[in-house]
Amino acid sequence: MHGFIAQTVADHPVVLFMKGTPDSPRCGFSGQAVQILDHLGVEFVGVDVLQDDGLRQAIKEFTDWPTIPQLYIKGEFVGGSDIVREMFQAGELAALMAEKGVVPGQA
Repeated sequence: MHGFIAQTVADHPVVLFMKGTPDSPRCGFSGQAVQILDHLGVEFVGVDVLQDDGLRQAIKEFTDWPTIPQLYIKGEFVGGSDIVREMFQAGELAALMAEKGVVPGQA
């Protein structure tokens, strides 16, 4: 399962491991992360951890981070919903995306 996670993160510039899908989040924290990414206009891949209990556990082990959602930009773990929200409010998330070469409308 760690191989799947590593490959997904490597294959896509912006990945959100979340509960539910971008079109239908299944928890408020995942929904908030989707709203922030949508607001920034960045394309991203949403991976529904509720589809597989092994994946749900493996993503927590992969980053040593206990909560979901988890955001990755260019292979780098950024954080969970609180960190993503705080970075967005401070303007740091948009700056990080720009620094990593991820611009609105493209992933």
